[in-house]
Amino acid sequence: MSPEPTERFELAVVQMDVRLGDLSHNVARIEGFIRESVGARLCVFPECAITGYTFESLDEARRYAETIPGPSTAKVAQVCGERGVHVVVGLVERDEDRVYNSLALIGPGGVIGVYRKTHLPHLGVDHFASRGDHADRVYDLGFVRLGMNICYDGAFPETARLLALRGADLIVLPTNWPNGAEEFARYGINTRALENVVYYASCDRVGDERGFRFIGLSRISDPHGRTLAEADGFSETILQATIDPSIARRKRIDRVPGRHWIDRLADRRPDLYGPLTER
Repeated sequence: MSPEPTERFELAVVQMDVRLGDLSHNVARIEGFIRESVGARLCVFPECAITGYTFESLDEARRYAETIPGPSTAKVAQVCGERGVHVVVGLVERDEDRVYNSLALIGPGGVIGVYRKTHLPHLGVDHFASRGDHADRVYDLGFVRLGMNICYDGAFPETARLLALRGADLIVLPTNWPNGAEEFARYGINTRALENVVYYASCDRVGDERGFRFIGLSRISDPHGRTLAEADGFSETILQATIDPSIARRKRIDRVPGRHWIDRLADRRPDLYGPLTER
């Protein structure tokens, strides 16, 4: 883990529409949005932004799935190299006979890491995807320590807490929220940030796909649970906010110096939490 002091940087969250199965179109849009995110060092795109999401069979999903690294991540990496940025972007990943709902973390030199969705809802490609098992990976990019979740993972507070315990300054949640997810979009993001003293950013898509409408409402929250930027429910847009990792690393919050402070990580009682790991 890199020591303090840290520098501030600009985060861009790209709320966009996606065409199911039209990878060349989607990648071209992603490249364009990266170029539009002036000043950003990290750009985040929605869940399955490269491939689309609402596949109706494993065979159909396999036809559009790609390896990581693969053709699409190579194109994104080229733009990352030109712009000197890092990107988190979602796609259906193929690994032998399995598919995963995955995120690729890409830097100027190519793919840095992969996150595979851990908690799978009963919707779209998640009907057929295999579950990921690397929920605690945090990537030190030099300017920030980054944790990743996807969509439904955010509904499980253990996922964010685990990443916070591993040292994440920022947790990103690329998502495809359909109708019905409005309450989590509006309240869950700030809660995850507040309870873990981290920056937390959701990146949703908009538009319609096979009868599902995606609700947008992307958001960036600071470690105090305050909203730094938020999007509407229908527009393609780029949210930007300044991230100061040093704030996320100050877990002790002094409210009255010497008399009243809290530390939501140090004050935990793991000795009492055993039932959380029981089925």
